[in-house]
Amino acid sequence: MTATPPPTANAPVFPFELIREDLQAVEAAIRDQAKAFDPAVEGYVAYVCQTAGKRIRPALALMAGGATGGKNAHHTRLSVILELVHIASLVHDDIMDGAATRRGMPTAAAKWGHSLSVLLGDALFAYALELATDFEDVEVCRQIARASRDVCSGEILQTQRRFDLNLSVPDYLKMIEMKTAALFAAAAGLGARLNGVPQNVQDALHGFGMKLGTVYQIYDDCLDLVGDEKKVGKTLRTDLIKGKLTLPILYLLMDATDAQKQKLNKMLLQGEPMDTSILAGIADYEGAIERAVKFAQAMLDDAVADLVCLAESPYKTAFVEIAAYLRGLLANCIVLSH
Repeated sequence: MTATPPPTANAPVFPFELIREDLQAVEAAIRDQAKAFDPAVEGYVAYVCQTAGKRIRPALALMAGGATGGKNAHHTRLSVILELVHIASLVHDDIMDGAATRRGMPTAAAKWGHSLSVLLGDALFAYALELATDFEDVEVCRQIARASRDVCSGEILQTQRRFDLNLSVPDYLKMIEMKTAALFAAAAGLGARLNGVPQNVQDALHGFGMKLGTVYQIYDDCLDLVGDEKKVGKTLRTDLIKGKLTLPILYLLMDATDAQKQKLNKMLLQGEPMDTSILAGIADYEGAIERAVKFAQAMLDDAVADLVCLAESPYKTAFVEIAAYLRGLLANCIVLSH
């Protein structure tokens, strides 16, 4: 999960103004976590925690709290924990992807090498789970641990299936639900659980988060193909080089002629770098992007339907606006593909 393109004249504004002050408190708390580490380690932790992304997971936890009875200190703690797990996963992602920059700054791997960065990610994972033990409700701690496990397991599955030309769309969706959407789901579901709402409400918000996270990863995968590194602020085109077969690439393989498929397969298996001009010459590149976008937009409709259990409130409206925001980003990917 990564930075998004700068807004265009028609792009929606990310709907977090409702919880702006809460997110500021979470941001300060995230930065303070570095002080819990040994002084010799503190600087490394502070560095990877200082790159302020959208903080979508904290936002979902806070808005789920607001939508189900009110936000409190427990929601702030949950937000910090889930974001630390996310940051840990990004540290490891950048090692595996060979990424040099993230949000316009050198990655931990680029600054300090792989060995130190692996241990840094491990330390953040462990510390996040330590913080989770402060919740009196054991199920909250259990679900955080389960989501953390799913993040790592999803990455293992994706690494295992690199350059696997037999990868199916259901296989791909399973991987991204684990590696990305699990934390979105935990944020929304546990944000509701902390307020003691009925299980059906917790399940509905968990489902909303799962779908939203899946859509966000599909968007990120499309952006890897069509985005501009200078605008996005991170290394792009890494998915294909590393053999990650994302949804638009799977659709590209499905729609290609036999001759085109053989050419694309050969390039993938040989690990040859590919840019959009090469892809456009192989098969219906623009159509593959559009098909992936439409799939994601349909999932957004399903996600919004999960919100029917919530009473009308500014927080419910904000959830709907997040879906609309993602819909706009996805549409922009189609524009960029032309």
